[in-house]
Amino acid sequence: MARRGIKAPTPIQTMTIPDGLAGKDVCGKAPTGSGKTIAFGLVLVSKLKRAKPAQPTGLILVPTRELAQQVCDEIDLLDASRTLRSTAVFGGAGYGPQLRRIGSASVVVATPGRLEDLISRRDIDLRAVQIAVLDEADRMADMGFLPAVRKIMDRLPATRQVLLFSATLDGAVSELISRYQRSPVRHDASTPESEPDIEHVFELIPKDRRHTRIAELLQEHNQLILFCRTKHGADRVARNLESEGDRCAVIHGNRSQAQRERALDDFKRGRARILVATDVAARGIHIDNVPCVVHWDPPDDPKDYVHRSGRTGRAGKRGVVVSLVDPSQRRSVVRDMKSIDIDVQWASADAAKAPKVRPGDVGWLSGRPAPQTV
Repeated sequence: MARRGIKAPTPIQTMTIPDGLAGKDVCGKAPTGSGKTIAFGLVLVSKLKRAKPAQPTGLILVPTRELAQQVCDEIDLLDASRTLRSTAVFGGAGYGPQLRRIGSASVVVATPGRLEDLISRRDIDLRAVQIAVLDEADRMADMGFLPAVRKIMDRLPATRQVLLFSATLDGAVSELISRYQRSPVRHDASTPESEPDIEHVFELIPKDRRHTRIAELLQEHNQLILFCRTKHGADRVARNLESEGDRCAVIHGNRSQAQRERALDDFKRGRARILVATDVAARGIHIDNVPCVVHWDPPDDPKDYVHRSGRTGRAGKRGVVVSLVDPSQRRSVVRDMKSIDIDVQWASADAAKAPKVRPGDVGWLSGRPAPQTV
């Protein structure tokens, strides 16, 4: 941890790690980017021992492929003694390589659908699981995974320990708590002090003037994640931005797993300055030091605004979130933001009326016409 520059625990880690090490069931409520993965990861690598083939002793359920792989990578980093092996299993990839890794893994990080398939094929036995983690439980509920989650949890031994982490603990998540946890210790780290340091900027700007704004944001932040509502929209925006000289990486549901992993790696290594994504990445990617998030389209669900925005301002770093809003969407955006307690202050209320400025024109970097001189 010290070699990685992690010298002090976050609030959710301070609250939950002692109870997890003591063998208690734990409910942890905390905002995105608060260090939940390390909180439950340290418990697993401290308590578990090497497992028998295809009989893992640790199980972590997550909502998306990207999150599965990144949690798996984090467990490997925390397992300094190398006594455990972890593997990620998820849909959209072949069974063969995953089955081979399951044979030697003590910790399996899985999306519910693929794990349910492996159970039905009798490729994995969950009767030896000692610690189960439900990560991003609210997101799994939102994505319709609860029937699969219940089938999986019903197969675990009665003596297992369950650690549940979520941004909310009500609704469907509360049903998971009452059904699968025994006298859980509840911890809430979602205090104002734990909220990420994020500046929210709302700008009224038509789509035909947005490329110059992206150029300005890249000059200021060097890299950014840009969220679109649809897959085809993401592809179109990426093509248009690349035609102006900025390399983009793209992640959405129509991309293969190999393409998604390559896009994420290109962005992490700086080979791509812009990661264009749909909401499939809103809670599925964990990248340190993302300076800026851009909402090219407002999300369908206001809650996804929070999850998208949570890609920046992580681990105590400051972040900037810029929403590019078409003038016709002004009222709906204000209404949606009010539902999640965000007060919209327009940074450029007259942007829609400004003359169109194209790259090459005087003043194009700022997206505004040059002042008239007499």
